[in-house]
Amino acid sequence: MPCSITSDTLKDHVSVWEDAPFLQGTTRFEPQSDVNNIMITGGAGFIASWVVRHLARTYHGHYNIISFDKLDYCATLNNTAQLDKDSNFTFYKGDITKREDVMDCLRKHNVDTVMHFAAQTHVDLSFGNSNDFTSTNVVGTHALLECVKYHGVNKFIHVSTDEVYGEVKDDGKDLLEDALLLPTNPYAASKAAAEMYVEAYRKSFQVPAIVVRSNNVYGPHQFPEKVIPKFSMLLQRGQQLSLHGDGTHTRRYLYAGDAADAFDTILHKGQVGQVYNVGSSDEISNFTLCSMLLGQFGLSNETKEEVYKHVVHCEDRPFNDHRYAVDGSKLKQLGWQQNTTFADGLSTTVDWYRKYGGKWWGDISDRLAPFPTVPPEEHIERARNTELAISPARSKKNGKRGFDEVEGSPETKRRRENDHMDSVLGAIKA
Repeated sequence: MPCSITSDTLKDHVSVWEDAPFLQGTTRFEPQSDVNNIMITGGAGFIASWVVRHLARTYHGHYNIISFDKLDYCATLNNTAQLDKDSNFTFYKGDITKREDVMDCLRKHNVDTVMHFAAQTHVDLSFGNSNDFTSTNVVGTHALLECVKYHGVNKFIHVSTDEVYGEVKDDGKDLLEDALLLPTNPYAASKAAAEMYVEAYRKSFQVPAIVVRSNNVYGPHQFPEKVIPKFSMLLQRGQQLSLHGDGTHTRRYLYAGDAADAFDTILHKGQVGQVYNVGSSDEISNFTLCSMLLGQFGLSNETKEEVYKHVVHCEDRPFNDHRYAVDGSKLKQLGWQQNTTFADGLSTTVDWYRKYGGKWWGDISDRLAPFPTVPPEEHIERARNTELAISPARSKKNGKRGFDEVEGSPETKRRRENDHMDSVLGAIKA
């Protein structure tokens, strides 16, 4: 599909990311002979873009990377723009819920390996937009599996979440991969349902699937609706932090570079039919996170009173799991280890957002509300417009692989949330 590009458009696009550091993982394995063309769904999103960058540069000359993304509100071509001139990188604009998009990509690029990251992931949104989560996470995964079944691949890595296990009590043991799945929110339920389809297609149709369940991943390139980039952007703007509940809820945080290493390890050493937890050793309460972020911005945080000067309490989620805890020893037996401490990763992340967060996605002011319930249409429109910065003509010059798009596949509009969820819940000062 032709698109017109002006020099000003291209310049504006380049100026966002041209000075940003190229971020990737640290692992490298012997390239596998049965891996050549890797399709990474959701490749312009957060975690997937780390994997795209890591694999494209680490295995240049061995693997071709196809980033498949529909450019939803939380994705941007800026996340992989530094690869635009690399001969082993291609961006393909497509929707996993549309089989014609998926099959065209699989066939056109002779895909032999799929890493499936594409998903709706923001828990807050799932309470008001649960049908969207079912559509993308369940129906989309089903459509992708159907296409893979007919096309045939050597490996299918499905990216799930530790939230499928549900809440773990404060004195509960870390959960192994064979623990029951007991999701408590619509997002987690959709991911658990997707896993059931993956397992069914593995058994019924011999799809060579591996499932990965990770702790919370954070780092540069994450859309500012998740807590760490969101709070960083609020502090940068001199605003208070909107804390759900009493702040005692904990999460285990894994730096995105370590997550990229985990997926690289699973790609090269993981066994088909297995499930792998990716576990972090850093369990942080929401209140402690607020305190650490205040310290990053040079604000007083030594006492609870000093922290609460910068915090407003807002209404909690309809249900908010107090804690997740998984045992990642199975993955460690493959050689993976966590290399980045939370303190170091947080410092790197905050520094990145202070430099680039304000312009990476355009205007994200509405995402900084205490409890946003609807992803904004303007972000989707902006993502569409960003395509103009990647020209099919420009990226195909000199034999370079570039930008693909299925002609006649218009973006579907997002569904609006139910009438009773159409307002942003207000914040109440402590």
